[in-house]
Amino acid sequence: MALPDRFSLLVLGQGTTGLDIVRWALAHTDRVGEVVVYGGASSGANDATRALEEAGARFVYGTEDVEGSFDVCVATPGISEFSDFFAAARNHAGQIMGEPEFAYRLTPERWVGITGTNGKTTTTALTNHLLHAAGMRSSAVGNIGDTAISRVDGRGEGEWFVAELSSYQLATTSELHPRVAVLLNITPDHLAWHRSHENYARAKCRLFANLTPSDLAVVDVEDEGVRDHMGLIAGDGRRVLSLALDDPATADAAFVREGVLVVRLAGEETPLVAVDDLKIAGRHNLTNALAAASAALFAGASVEGVCAGLRSFAPLEHRIEPCGELDGVRFVNDSKATNTDAVIKALTAFPRERVVLLVGGHDKGTPLEEFARAVISSTVRAVVCFGEARERFLAAFLEADDTHELDLAEADSLRDAVDVARNLAERGEVVLLSPACSSFDEFSGFEERGRAYKGYLDELRGASAAGR
Repeated sequence: MALPDRFSLLVLGQGTTGLDIVRWALAHTDRVGEVVVYGGASSGANDATRALEEAGARFVYGTEDVEGSFDVCVATPGISEFSDFFAAARNHAGQIMGEPEFAYRLTPERWVGITGTNGKTTTTALTNHLLHAAGMRSSAVGNIGDTAISRVDGRGEGEWFVAELSSYQLATTSELHPRVAVLLNITPDHLAWHRSHENYARAKCRLFANLTPSDLAVVDVEDEGVRDHMGLIAGDGRRVLSLALDDPATADAAFVREGVLVVRLAGEETPLVAVDDLKIAGRHNLTNALAAASAALFAGASVEGVCAGLRSFAPLEHRIEPCGELDGVRFVNDSKATNTDAVIKALTAFPRERVVLLVGGHDKGTPLEEFARAVISSTVRAVVCFGEARERFLAAFLEADDTHELDLAEADSLRDAVDVARNLAERGEVVLLSPACSSFDEFSGFEERGRAYKGYLDELRGASAAGR
């Protein structure tokens, strides 16, 4: 259903996404009439909302009881489609959708959509980097930073939108139709929002709903969660490129052969760069690089540009980010690893180095038995469990480590965990912050946690230098 030529607009949520939608609407009064924002039960006025109220929007604070009638409702990602708030809005709007769907309907050409439980930010940033390296116009939008709606008006001719899309954002899509749709993996996450793992997985797979045989679906066929839902991904004659580290022997594929990344489109192979040329480490980052290269090549990027971009792309902040050395020990910040699957993937970046692993934070309640066994079978020599979740993680490792191969320790806070890790670590080893938990017991988000980690390391280096 297309957006009406002129419509009244209801916005749910007054965070960054909600306010960006309001700003767009107030800049288009020729098309948008009434603009009403419901902030939710705990909402209140602030400087940003007051400025938008003065510009013509109406804000309703402290309630989820929606009143009135609206042509279009845009719900922000924090509001579950299963919530009473969402249901109330649906009853008062002609159509309801998320922000990426809304932006897509305003500018529907040249989208790359990227999703997955883990790796989507790196893959989005890398795809955008490859397009730039090939001299093409593109913007990274969505969950990665700038909302798509904030970039709609400034979009240039021929510019691609490379959109990182969360399950929250995909759950309410109906017309979103990227030219390239990438699914990296599906592991249990965000179950409180989606109510079940199957709902979560189906939300991810909505990215493929409108693809035609002239588009490209890029999926990791080695991921069990993806394989379980191939019927939703590959139906209706969709064209699927298979990501795998070994050649999957399909007409469209991306894989590694003799240490070189290779993309095959319609049977034609393109060797790219050697694995050793990449600055991003880990088995999972090979998949991310193959996915990004496949998307960029399909979008029209030159082989030369893609190769140059693959060689020059550096690790993103909080994603297996090198943080320097201290007393001969290397420190790495992987604060973005907020679930166990992400930690297991991160550990593949250290196949020959012994690791002291820092895990903990706000407990998501994820089963830990399989995770503990995977850590024990990796190059991890010691584990420091910290924060709110430390006791449950420590118990899981104690139960799984029947041969007592791991040095196990615990700490109250992240700073305490770093101190303990320094005492455990030996020269030539790696201290890896890869917490497998959210950060909300101590920090506002994984970004603050990662920067606190790096900041404390800087303090320790400064103190060490001063003491010489």
